[in-house]
Amino acid sequence: MKLEIKIPSVGESVQEAVLVEWYKKDGDNVQKDEPLFVVETDKVTLEIVAEASGVLKILISEGETVGIGAVVGTVDTEAAPAPPPEPEPPKEEIPSAPPVEPEEAAVSEEGPMEPEPPHVRQILSPAVRRLVAERNIDVTAIAGTGPGNRVTKGDVLLYLEQTPAGAPGMKDVAVVGREISAQPAPSPAKDVTRKPMSPIRQRIASRLLEAKQNTAMLTTFNEIDMSRTMAMRALFKEPFKEKYGISLGFMSFFIKAGIEALKEFPEINAFVEGNEIVFHNYHHIGIAIGTGRGLVVPVIRNADVLSSAELEQAIVDYVDKIKNNRLELADLEGGTFTITNGGVFGSLLSTPILNTPQSGILGMHKIEKRPVVVDDEIQIRPMMYVALSYDHRIVDGREAVRFLVKIKECIENPELIMMEI
Repeated sequence: MKLEIKIPSVGESVQEAVLVEWYKKDGDNVQKDEPLFVVETDKVTLEIVAEASGVLKILISEGETVGIGAVVGTVDTEAAPAPPPEPEPPKEEIPSAPPVEPEEAAVSEEGPMEPEPPHVRQILSPAVRRLVAERNIDVTAIAGTGPGNRVTKGDVLLYLEQTPAGAPGMKDVAVVGREISAQPAPSPAKDVTRKPMSPIRQRIASRLLEAKQNTAMLTTFNEIDMSRTMAMRALFKEPFKEKYGISLGFMSFFIKAGIEALKEFPEINAFVEGNEIVFHNYHHIGIAIGTGRGLVVPVIRNADVLSSAELEQAIVDYVDKIKNNRLELADLEGGTFTITNGGVFGSLLSTPILNTPQSGILGMHKIEKRPVVVDDEIQIRPMMYVALSYDHRIVDGREAVRFLVKIKECIENPELIMMEI
C-alpha cells in the first residue's frame, strides 16, 4: 500500500509553499512520525512527518514551489526494507611517485618558461592618471601604498622626487595609455551573487513596505534605569528556576509593564479599520523572534491574565517550536501589540516598524552602564533606551510619551508589577 505525502494546509490565505529540504533520500526506510522534509510558506516554516513506516519515494525535488495539497512523495508500507550496502573491497595501495625537486619542477620538456610581464595597475584615480600622463611615468615602476597596493598621488610625487628625469621609469604618454587601456575591465557579474528571496523574506518585505506606506508611523524614545529590575531578577532568579524549571528573563517584566500601559492607553492596543477604531478588551502580545530565515512574531494570547512563569514558559515553547520547524500559522495571528528586543543582538537604539494592523510596537535595547544624575549626584547606572513606534492616525504624541513613561515607572519600580515567585 502506498500512502501519498501531501503539502498540508496551513491557513486559508496560504496557497503554495517551497519544499526547502528533504531529510531522507529516495528509497530510504522511514518510520512513523519521523520528520521527512521541511516546507516554507510566506508565514511559517514547517516540518512534515511520516504518517506510516515504509520505503520513501520522492516525487518533488528540493527547492521547488508546490501548491497546498500537492503530492510530493509516497511511502510504500508493504515494501521490504532496502538491504544494507555491501562493504567495498579494500583498495590496493599504489605507491606514490617520488617527490619532484623544486629545480626539476621549474623546467618543463619545452624548456624554461619565460617570466610573465609585470601586471599593470589599472585602477587609478583621475588625479593620478593626469599626473602620470603629464610626466610620462611608467606606473608599474611605482610601489603603491594605497588600499590593495593601489598607486596614490603621493606615491607618484615621491617617485618623481627620487627618480631623475629620463630614468627608465619614464616613458611615452601614448605607451602608458595603451598599456592601461589594454587591460580588460573586471566583469561585474563576478562580484555579485543572486538568489531568490524566500517566501518568508518576501512576506516580511511586503509587510514592512505596507507599514511604511499605509500608516502615519512615528517613534518616540525614553530611557530606563534597570537597577531595581536587575536586582529583583538576581534575587529571585534561582528560586524562580527551582519552582518553575525555567529562567526568569527581562521580557516578562516588559510584557507586564506594557500591559499596564496598554490598559491606561487603549488606543495603542487598537486597530484602524476604514473610518473606525477597533478597541480590543484583551491583550494578545506578539514577541519578535529572529530566525535564520527571517523575523517571526508568535503571539502570547491573553497575556494580561498570565503569570510571569507562564509568560516565560510561552516564550520558551515558541523558541523550541521555531527551532524544530513546528510553528503553526495560528501561532502568528491575532496579536494586538508587539515587543521586540534588539538588545540581544547589541542594538543600542533603533526605530522599530509597526506590525500592521497593530498601532504600536515597543523596542527594547541593550543595557549599558552610563553616568546619570541621581539626587543631584553623578552615578553609574545600567540604562536601557526604549522606543515606541505608533500609528499617529489614532495615537497622539502625548499618549505615546506617557505610555513610555508608564513603562519606565513599572520597570524602575518593579514592585508595582505583581510577581508570582
